[in-house]
Amino acid sequence: MHKGIVRALIAALLFTVAGSAYADRIKDLTTLAGVRSNHLIGYGLVVGLDGTGDQTTQTPFTTQSLESMLARFGVNVPANVNPQLKNVAAVVVDAELPPFAKPGQFIDVTVSSIGNATSLRGGSLLMTPLKGADGRVYAIAQGNLVVGGFSASGKDGSKIVVNIPSAGTIPGGATVERAVPNGFALGDSLTLDLNTADFTTAERMSQAINTAIGPGTAIPLDGDSVRVQAPVNVAQRVAFVSVIENLKLRPASPPARVIINARTGTIVIGQHVRVTAAAVAHGDLTVTITERPLVSQPAPLSGGTTTVVPRSEVKATQQGKRMFLFKPGVSLASIVRAVNQVGAAPGDLVAILEALHASGALRAQLIVI
Repeated sequence: MHKGIVRALIAALLFTVAGSAYADRIKDLTTLAGVRSNHLIGYGLVVGLDGTGDQTTQTPFTTQSLESMLARFGVNVPANVNPQLKNVAAVVVDAELPPFAKPGQFIDVTVSSIGNATSLRGGSLLMTPLKGADGRVYAIAQGNLVVGGFSASGKDGSKIVVNIPSAGTIPGGATVERAVPNGFALGDSLTLDLNTADFTTAERMSQAINTAIGPGTAIPLDGDSVRVQAPVNVAQRVAFVSVIENLKLRPASPPARVIINARTGTIVIGQHVRVTAAAVAHGDLTVTITERPLVSQPAPLSGGTTTVVPRSEVKATQQGKRMFLFKPGVSLASIVRAVNQVGAAPGDLVAILEALHASGALRAQLIVI
C-alpha cells in the first residue's frame, strides 16, 4: 500500500476517534451502490410429515411433483394409480443471497406450504434448486425444517393453533452454487447511497470524508448519493472502505412530521413540529335516551283494562369544553404539555392535530397509517 494512502487512513482513524461524540457512523447511514443482496426462489417437496401434509385429492400438483421426482429415480407410478399421500407437502422455498457470497457458503432458507398442509413440523425438504430473477440456479436447498408453530385439533372440530405451523426455516439450509457479480472493484470511485435522502446529510458526509482523507475525495451528487474517489487496487479499496464506513457525523434532523396510527391510536410527533397562532375547542356531547314505561291500573270493578303508557327521558350532557390556545411557533413540548394538563385522551389529541392540519396551522406533514 502506498505511503500516502497509509497516512490518509491513519489521519482518518484519528478523526473518527476525535469526532465520535453524538454522531452516527457512515456505515449506519448509507449503503454502497451496486452492493446488494439478491432474492432466490424455488419449488420443492417436504416429506416425512406425520399425516399433516397435502390432501392430494385437492392439490393434484403435489402428486404430479412426487411422480416426476420418482420417475427421475426410475420408479414409474401406473397411470391408473392415484397415491393418497398425507406425509408430503408442496412448498415454495425462498432465500436471500447476500453480496459477495461465494460458491460453497451456506445461507438460510424459508419454506412455506402452498397446498393445504396443516403443519410442516418434523418434515424434511428434498433437494430444491433456487433460482434468481434471470432463471439461473444460484443455490441448492435441502435439510430438516425448524417450525416454530404447532396446531392441535379434536374429533369434535375444536382446534388450537400457535404461530404459523405451515411455514418453517432451515438455518444454513442452502449451498451457494454461483456467485453474483458486483461492481465493487470496478472504476476509480464508489457511490454511497443514503438510507434517508437529505441534502444536509449528504453535504455533511462529504465534508467529513474530505476532512479525514483529503480535499476532493468526496463529492455530493444530490440529496441521496455521495461519490467517493477510491483506490483501484482491490486490497487497498477494502481498507479504504473500512475507514470510510467508520467515520462519524451528525446527520440532519428529520423533517417535521406527525404520524398517526388510526388502528392503535399511537401518535408520533417529530421534534421540529410547530404550529402557527390557533385556538382549538374540543368537547364531547353525549345524548342518553331512557325508556321508562308507566303501567296504569284501573280501579277495582271499574271494567277498565291495564294500560302501559310509554315515557321517554332524553338527556344531553356535554363534558367540560377544552380550549387550546397555541401561539405562533409553539413547539412539540408545549403541545404535549397543554394536552396533558387537561387530561385529554389520545383520541382528543388526534382530533386536535387533524383540526390544526386542516386549518393550515400545523407546520408539519400529517401521515395517517
